[in-house]
Amino acid sequence: MELRQLEHFLAVVRNGSFTGAAREVHVVQSALSSSIRKLEAELGAQLFERTTRRVLLTEAGRALVPMAHRIAADVIAARGEVSAVAGLSRGHVAIGTIQALTDVDLPGRLGAFRRDHPGVRIRVRQGLMPDLMASVGSGELDLAYLAFDGPLAEDLVSFAEWRQELVLLCHPEHRLSRRRRVRLAELDDEPFVDFSGSGLQELVARRFAEVGIRRDPVCEATHMPLLIELVAAGLGVSIVPRLIAERSGLPHARVEQPALARSIYLAGRLPEPVNPAARALLQHLVD
Repeated sequence: MELRQLEHFLAVVRNGSFTGAAREVHVVQSALSSSIRKLEAELGAQLFERTTRRVLLTEAGRALVPMAHRIAADVIAARGEVSAVAGLSRGHVAIGTIQALTDVDLPGRLGAFRRDHPGVRIRVRQGLMPDLMASVGSGELDLAYLAFDGPLAEDLVSFAEWRQELVLLCHPEHRLSRRRRVRLAELDDEPFVDFSGSGLQELVARRFAEVGIRRDPVCEATHMPLLIELVAAGLGVSIVPRLIAERSGLPHARVEQPALARSIYLAGRLPEPVNPAARALLQHLVD
């Protein structure tokens, strides 16, 4: 059963004739008659009694009328909803972000988008890399800010990229607190506060292992503000993005030999998001 067949059926009902119905839907009468015959064949019942003077509904035709009206109304409503979403007067968009996003004013960008498109609902999720990547891949998130120590994962598309410098964060009375630069080797066997479960923790552990430096992970935090508080309490040092260190007010130093940095990507599944709201948000985020 096709929607056009139901539209032709209802046109005959309204006009009481095939001639008037064909004129209403802008097709030749033979095409409309063929459409009705196909509908009757698919339903296995005659819908109209045809005489030389008039067209009357059969019992089967009368049973179809209310359902055909409901289907037609649902189609009109669906078209309206799709049009509203495409025109951004309505819709949803979901974006994810790592906790340590520093080079982008995401709240400010989202606020500007909201002012331009007040009918679009925005969902923001902050989380760890594995969860964010899985949610982008499954379609639960339209876009996400992700951090990688190297190229973006092959199954994702990058819309923008930033380089994020990582620095040593320490207590004001720590032996390195007055330094502006430290060599990675100077952190050998240093008590450490880890950012648990994050890509940042993996990067730091890998870099230390590559150069044969021991770490003493005394505690972990899954929330960046808590990590800063633990460092401020003197439990250990940590490696954090430079802008986060600056905002913390704690002593921090650039790490050298080797330097520590990673790439931040604004990523999605496809080169152009299918969701109109995601396409519009992407313009706000990359401009």
